[in-house]
Amino acid sequence: MSVYTQLTDDQFATFCQRFGVSFVRAIPITQGIKNSNWFIQTTDDVDGEHSYVFTLFEERPPEDIEKMAVILNQLQGKLPVAAPLALVDSGVKSDADKRYVIHYDNKAITVVPCLAGSHPQQTSQSMCHEIGASLAVLHETLQALQPAEKYGVPLYPWSEVRDREMQFMPGDEAKLMSDIWQSYGNLPLATLPKGLCHLDMFADNTLWNLSLNNSQKGHEHLTGLLDFTEVSVEHYVMDIAITINDFCTIWGDAEQGESVNFDRHKMAAFLQGYESKRTLGADEKRALPVMLAKAAVIFWLLRLNVIHYNRTEGRTGDNIMVKNPDLMKRLAAYHWSHVEKAQDMVFILLDSKKDNQIAGVFSSITQAEQARENLENSNNFVIKEYTLDQLS
Repeated sequence: MSVYTQLTDDQFATFCQRFGVSFVRAIPITQGIKNSNWFIQTTDDVDGEHSYVFTLFEERPPEDIEKMAVILNQLQGKLPVAAPLALVDSGVKSDADKRYVIHYDNKAITVVPCLAGSHPQQTSQSMCHEIGASLAVLHETLQALQPAEKYGVPLYPWSEVRDREMQFMPGDEAKLMSDIWQSYGNLPLATLPKGLCHLDMFADNTLWNLSLNNSQKGHEHLTGLLDFTEVSVEHYVMDIAITINDFCTIWGDAEQGESVNFDRHKMAAFLQGYESKRTLGADEKRALPVMLAKAAVIFWLLRLNVIHYNRTEGRTGDNIMVKNPDLMKRLAAYHWSHVEKAQDMVFILLDSKKDNQIAGVFSSITQAEQARENLENSNNFVIKEYTLDQLS
């Protein structure tokens, strides 16, 4: 993550001692956009190695980070996560009394063990399959923490950011955002399963044992899941959409014109992996195209919000990293084009026992399925999709 708060070596040493860690050196971690992070080298490390990650959470209140510590302990043993170290000076008598967070200047500090592996520059279909399965395990495992609202942090009020940013957008961008938001609101949200979700499972929040040997490509293995600060109660399909958007998109660098190329084969692999652990409901599958567009809009707004926050707070310097919001805008437009194409579809109910006689024409698959359920001998009826051009 970017480094916003500066600490002295004496401060690092004092904080680390409270976690039972013998501090030698702090190395800034410059990736990311929200928190201040350092690798911690200890007296047990050889030159160039580091055993822990020291995080100062710039925005989340300490009580949210304490919830995160419980979540990580719940996942430990099921997924490759690094749970925060317990404070050694808190005088606790049982595991239930352990404390994992230092409060400093109204901010939270944690120290966690380093996980092996590297951040992937690109993903493969096999990696998408594995991260899909891992996300499903996360969703299933965290169902044990009830009530879920006690452990999840509140969702960010993105509609407020939307209203602020849309005032300054060109008309076509504002319309894109508004159309996607409205389509999301029209989903059957009450029927979609919810629970504790990661909501930031980008490739740079994962670690893998990446092989440099081309003959071993496709055999990468997940070694770490990172950054659980955004865990909230949300629809599982939104968490799926957020993860798909990053893992299944090929992001071109500056020399490639910062291209945005979504790979639907990778998405299919991801969904296959996810459903190997948790089956998606019919409503979730129907909602996914709109969720992909809405998820891209959320991260478009997030990046605009970071720019706004840095500007208003006067945060500048080489250690501040800002991701390009235009990339998420283009991904949102891509997904929305597929939603609009689907909106040009009609669903025709045909009686297979009467030479495919038309029994009804509907604008959505849900309406067609409901109509079929109300018919006698419903198994005799099939639903077929047609574009408006095909009908004409």
